[in-house]
Amino acid sequence: MRTLRQIITVLFLISAGFPLFAASSADAPHIHVELLIPRDKLFVGRPLNDAGFYFKLERGWHIYWKNAGDAGFPPDVSWNLPAGITSGALEFPAPHRLKLGSLMDYGYEDEVLLPLKIRVDASAKAGPATLHAKLSWLVCSDSCIPGNADLEIVKDVDPDSHPSEPLSDPLFNHYLKLIPRPLPASANAVFQAAKNLIHLTVETGQQEKSAVFFSSDPDIIDNPSPQKLTPTPTGLVLDLKKDAALSANPAQLKGVLELSGGRAFELAALPAAVTSPTSFIPAAAPVTPSSTPGIAAKPSASAPAFIWAVLLRAFGLAFIGGLLLNLMPCVFPVLFLKGLALVNSGNEERSKLRAHGLVYAAGIVVSFWALVAVLLGLRAAGATLGWGFQFQSPVFLALITGLLFFLGLSLAGQFEIGLTLTSAGGTLAQKSRYTGSFFTGVLAVVVATPCAAPFMGAAIGYALAQSAAITFAVFTALALGLAAPYVALTLQPAWTRWLPKPGAWMEVLRQAVAVPIFATVIWLSWVLTKGHGADILWTLLGSFLLLAVAGWFLGRWPAKRWATAVAALILLAVVALAFVGQKVATDANESLSRSEKTGADSANAGDWEPWSTQIQAAYQSQGRPVFVDFTAAWCLSCQVNERVALNQPQVQQAFHSANVVLLRADWTRHDEAITRTLTTLGRSGVPAYVLYIPEQHEPLLLPEVLSPSIVINALNTLPKTVSAATH
Repeated sequence: MRTLRQIITVLFLISAGFPLFAASSADAPHIHVELLIPRDKLFVGRPLNDAGFYFKLERGWHIYWKNAGDAGFPPDVSWNLPAGITSGALEFPAPHRLKLGSLMDYGYEDEVLLPLKIRVDASAKAGPATLHAKLSWLVCSDSCIPGNADLEIVKDVDPDSHPSEPLSDPLFNHYLKLIPRPLPASANAVFQAAKNLIHLTVETGQQEKSAVFFSSDPDIIDNPSPQKLTPTPTGLVLDLKKDAALSANPAQLKGVLELSGGRAFELAALPAAVTSPTSFIPAAAPVTPSSTPGIAAKPSASAPAFIWAVLLRAFGLAFIGGLLLNLMPCVFPVLFLKGLALVNSGNEERSKLRAHGLVYAAGIVVSFWALVAVLLGLRAAGATLGWGFQFQSPVFLALITGLLFFLGLSLAGQFEIGLTLTSAGGTLAQKSRYTGSFFTGVLAVVVATPCAAPFMGAAIGYALAQSAAITFAVFTALALGLAAPYVALTLQPAWTRWLPKPGAWMEVLRQAVAVPIFATVIWLSWVLTKGHGADILWTLLGSFLLLAVAGWFLGRWPAKRWATAVAALILLAVVALAFVGQKVATDANESLSRSEKTGADSANAGDWEPWSTQIQAAYQSQGRPVFVDFTAAWCLSCQVNERVALNQPQVQQAFHSANVVLLRADWTRHDEAITRTLTTLGRSGVPAYVLYIPEQHEPLLLPEVLSPSIVINALNTLPKTVSAATH
């Protein structure tokens, strides 16, 4: 995690598609960018074709390396290429250390070329080929300006010949020599972790008198601190100060080592010795010996144990989070329904009870898998989304609100399709009661996703940063935790003896269950209008009217196919009305400028101001502590925390006494800047509470469940000098 100007870097990048025309170069504030392919043709097969993006910067401005240091983000590119043509990743020359006050960035000034390789397969069509790139960057000096450009170049594809002579372009040859290379096969890199230092030992076969290390991973070393070099007869020892927020030693130290003479090497050093299994905890990625030729690091036999320890911890947190989700008010109405169904089936055979429990669990697991697959797919396509993203969609909110309203009408007695109408509809439910159990699990997941239970945020943040296999495994643990209480009850039939016997009272209870269902409808309606404006309310109320008419047909003529068909047509009209509501919300939001919305929100926020990266950076530049509440209207945990903790008089007084700036980041609707900031904090959803302390690189991240004492204790960590100086 990084602070101060880093927060500016999470300004979202515009990705509205390609324009009708694009050139191979573009000029933007303080920067000139150009797409270069030095050869006249693109050649099929090997060797790969050279390409690159050239940046020319105004004096005093810079762009960033792949790890930006204390602030920033690197250039990024997405391609639109003809069939048979693919591109490699951007390659980065060794960066420079760019000191800015108390911060240290890694990047480039004046000019730089970021090369990459273009591959042309035999399937590519011969003749002219248009290569279209969407390039984005952040250029900074005393302030930061995000930018992007659509760059296009046309080259002929030559399927028959290959370049007969080496590349002669001086610019490319210069920067290709600066790309870090693997360590020589005879070299070795290991590290030892002390209390506040990491000692990096590199053997190159000669005494090294100059060295700078750039960590590929953030939050490992303290970027501004000097790096003490001790030459050895066969290499060097470099003392690196640990980052203040580093709570566990890394299992692998990855980065670029720049030596004298412009030599730069990629390395991935493992610990020189391990004294206990808990000494080294892997960072974000699993640790494996480097497959890059020439990187010789001493392997650690216990490294797999470290990986499993972290994975098991993530699984455990996810499972506990799933268990606690059962206590959340957004899940309670659905579980109440399932409990009522269990009462009704209390005298069934054990095998049937167990089957219902397993089918219910399957509905939860499959639903989580589907949500994760959609999330990962959209992220792979370039979208930046967090957990609970579907509740930011007005269409989804309108449909789920209508579904619960329709279910409430059934429970209240307007029509009879059974308790199994928890999602899929009465026809499926009548064919198999197991269908009802499965879709009850589906609905439980749908309404549970906006509730980030305790212990759940860290596990989700970890999972979404890993490979797809680990992500699915962690979310499976979360799903099993959510399903566990009901499954345990069905697997242990003796416990059902404590349940009351079926009788006439069940009809009264069935109708009473409609009350929390309608309460949930009211809450979701408030969420929809708060996040997308009051103009959408007429479409939601209209859908309620249509659903009531559909319910009347089903209740008045319950056995008639034509009545079912009419109800189905009305339900299609409800779906169409949800999309009309989205259009209404979009038009309303476009007609209201962002500044007007911000002012309106601020007028009703009391001491809380609307969050933005610019506002936060401005207050931090004044040396003031900043508290940010990342929240959303659809997050019930957020609303509870605000009432029981943040809005309490003693907490507000503590904020005032410490002169803390209060900012509220509202994630009810999708906001790219908020999503990116949550990602840098290791969170994938809300709630999240962060205290930014002056003169400290790392913010203080509070728990997801707050109490007044938790917030006040966090404020007590502010240095007294800071508190006094800001008054």
